[in-house]
Amino acid sequence: MSNKKLAKNNIVDTVQSRVDEMTQQGDLHLPNNYSPENALKSAWLKLQTVKTSNHKPVLEACNKSSIANALLRMITMGLNPEKDQCYFIAYGKMLSCQPSYFGKEKIVKSQCGVQEIYKRAIFKEDIVEIEVQHGNERVVNHETAFENKFNDLLGAYAVAVFEDERPDKHTVMTIDEIKQAWKQGQTYKKNGNGTHQKFGKSMARKTASSRLCKEIINSTDDSSLALDAYNKSDTVQAEQEVKEEIEENANSQVLDIDYGETEEGPAPQPEPEENEVEQEEPEEDPAAKTEKERPGQTEGPDF
Repeated sequence: MSNKKLAKNNIVDTVQSRVDEMTQQGDLHLPNNYSPENALKSAWLKLQTVKTSNHKPVLEACNKSSIANALLRMITMGLNPEKDQCYFIAYGKMLSCQPSYFGKEKIVKSQCGVQEIYKRAIFKEDIVEIEVQHGNERVVNHETAFENKFNDLLGAYAVAVFEDERPDKHTVMTIDEIKQAWKQGQTYKKNGNGTHQKFGKSMARKTASSRLCKEIINSTDDSSLALDAYNKSDTVQAEQEVKEEIEENANSQVLDIDYGETEEGPAPQPEPEENEVEQEEPEEDPAAKTEKERPGQTEGPDF
């Protein structure tokens, strides 16, 4: 058996055993439609293509403990990389699993009682009515026209509708706030021609949604392994850490699985308050994808 196949069997079997143990003890509750086995298979295939900032395969550069814990966090969050719900980033010898925009929405829907999240971009000449209740901004009316889509992008907002009687939760961001969040990412260039420039409307909505999801997760009173795993992954400052010098022998603590290795990458630093940046994902043409509309709504926020 090759060393790579042996490493796969050791790591995947260890993670699967830990998941089975946590499930049997009642510590881990996975969604009915979620298969940890399939997620592990998808993740291992994905890891074959992931490389460090030095272009080294992460399966060779990262230690077994961090790989196992990244996979374990992926499962406890109930995410699957095949559905672009998470991605893997290496920091020196430590591998981290980060939830994507899609992953964050999945977490709040499965863990925080969110029924749906609606998000809209705001363009010049749009009429947006905002009221403030107890210090919280709410979009009460949004009037726009098709031709406004060709105007300058002024901002975006996202609205979470809950399954229970809780009032909708809103997040409103100006374009300056959105760009400030984008600047936290290595992929964003102010005068570039990348995803943020080509798909500004879509990226702005994602940024507003990501901030809203973060606010919901951080404000919930519930405690679960999924939310704990999200909060731990959320402290990793991805784009900035890859630029920093890695200390080869820094001590770091892993989640639950230990292979007895002594060398770890540096402990992740808390992310900036405004960091809602996603790892750049392949964008599809917005014209090929219809936007969700809230059923039966003819006035008020144009979802």
